[in-house]
Amino acid sequence: MNRRPALLAVAALTTAAALSLSACGGGDGNSKGDEKIEGAGSTASEKASPSAKASDDGIDRPEVELPDGDKLVFSPDTLGDAKSDAVLRDNANYLRAIDEAIGKRNPKSKTVAFYSKDSAYLGSVDWISGFVKDGTTVTGTVRYYDRKVSFSKDGSAGLTYCADETKGYTKNVKTQKVNVTKATKNSYVAYNDRLRKNDQGVWQTTRSMSKRGSEVCQP
Repeated sequence: MNRRPALLAVAALTTAAALSLSACGGGDGNSKGDEKIEGAGSTASEKASPSAKASDDGIDRPEVELPDGDKLVFSPDTLGDAKSDAVLRDNANYLRAIDEAIGKRNPKSKTVAFYSKDSAYLGSVDWISGFVKDGTTVTGTVRYYDRKVSFSKDGSAGLTYCADETKGYTKNVKTQKVNVTKATKNSYVAYNDRLRKNDQGVWQTTRSMSKRGSEVCQP
């Protein structure tokens, strides 16, 4: 299944609520342009949760609690460079925050806003809303691998990686029935994200593009 919205541009997004999220391979999300949503174009400088705690870099980050049975694995977890490692950490937390918001039925999660902005945040809001409307949540294991970081002259960071969703499933919230689907080449997704460091020092994901079934990520 597609755990994240594949964001090309806000204008190009389709409505997540129209997707069938009870099966793997979901698509993009869209947000209402006339609704003021926290995190869209903001720096998300406020603490995202009362339970936020200080990290090694002195930034108060919100604690993230994944849904029962949900597991995200990141490889590599670090690259040995402090700046690159910070990008990997905050992007991983963004992915965890999305799953947490799905589990808590909270499309306007402050934790998602803490780790994202612009089209990435807007798409996430609608993506999470689709799960809420469909009455499903996420479970199983998704592995994110081959994570590579690069930096641009404008100060932003690029992050490319693959996702293995062969063991990631949706689950009906009421019945707790897990929708186990057969793994195909479309269970592998190539991502190309853009991140920018805000005034608080958090690398927020601002844009994401993906290609499902990409040959680059096939085992």
